[in-house]
Amino acid sequence: MTTDVSPAVRTAGAAPAAGTRVHDAPRWLDTGEQQAWRAWLYSWMLLEDRLNSDLVQQTGISHAYYEILVQLSETEGRQLRMSELADRCLSSRSRLSHAVSRLEERGWVRRQVCAEDGRGQLAVLTDEGFAALEQAAPVHVESVRTHLFDQLSPTQVAALRDVGETLLRHLNDQP
Repeated sequence: MTTDVSPAVRTAGAAPAAGTRVHDAPRWLDTGEQQAWRAWLYSWMLLEDRLNSDLVQQTGISHAYYEILVQLSETEGRQLRMSELADRCLSSRSRLSHAVSRLEERGWVRRQVCAEDGRGQLAVLTDEGFAALEQAAPVHVESVRTHLFDQLSPTQVAALRDVGETLLRHLNDQP
């Protein structure tokens, strides 16, 4: 997951993976870049863990399930094709299908055949699912506020937004 490696690994000479951009020499991270990378990576991992923990402890909903409910709630008719929902949640189709099955068991989501082509499946947020989301949303937003925004100055929030938008522009253009 990290791009910084020991000197022994640097000299191992392994062939790059297919599709990997090859440079004349590896562009190793300098000390400052490595510190920034690790601080960002580990802080994001800890933040994600804390958001999930807060949601599960107070609502019984995992952060992944919460995101599915949010995505459905923000669409017209509170429904999306399963494939589009998977893309929006950055999930594999099989992982999303499993999650939707668990949400169906709770009565929060139902599947229905897409009327447009009769082949695709839609995930539809039920009224019970929307009510569960409404109860979980204050817990989630308080967790985000407590563990992220309350820790940052307004200047840092602006910088965080700028970094995030820059990365989104780059990463959304990738195949």
